[in-house]
This record gives sequence, structure tokens and C-alpha cells, in this order.
Amino acid sequence: MHTEEDSWICRSCGHEERRDAATEAAMTTTEGQSDDGPVDMSEVEDAEIGPTTDARCPNPDCDGERARYEMKQIRAADESETRFFTCVECGKKWREDDN
Repeated sequence: MHTEEDSWICRSCGHEERRDAATEAAMTTTEGQSDDGPVDMSEVEDAEIGPTTDARCPNPDCDGERARYEMKQIRAADESETRFFTCVECGKKWREDDN
């Protein structure tokens, strides 16, 4: 949804709703926020970062066989999630999704 004067308009279907100042005051937006860059995780314990799994690192210079992972739905809802991995040895990042 985006705003045009006193309305919210859906870019996909064109549905329109009148804007409400009280409702908008409670909304969180990214407008005006700054990107402070990457977060330094060097002082964080591995157990606090997230789960790990057996996964061979694709970096030819690394013998890592463990990786942190997370799953995200980045495609259509009827398709499987994409798995994102980070090698615990070298920090190499890669992704896998079902084809």
C-alpha cells in the first residue's frame, strides 16, 4: 500500500482506503531510518546466535562441516522456504532452495 493524499492505495489491485491519522501514528515505517551497517557479532556466544546443522561449506579453502541456518519464505507462499547458511568456521554464506 502507498499513500496518495488522503488515501492508501494497493499497487497490485487498486483497492483504496481512507487514511486515519490515529491508526497511522501507531504504525512503524522504515522511512527516515538510517542503515548503520553490519552488526558486530564477534562478542556473541555461538549458542545465542541460532541453531546449527551438519552442512559442508562450499568454500574450497575451508573444511567446515557445521553451519548456522535460518529459513525464510522469499518466494510465493505455495513454494518451499529458502534455507540460508553461514559456515561456523570461515563465515561463508550460501543458500539452498528446492527446485
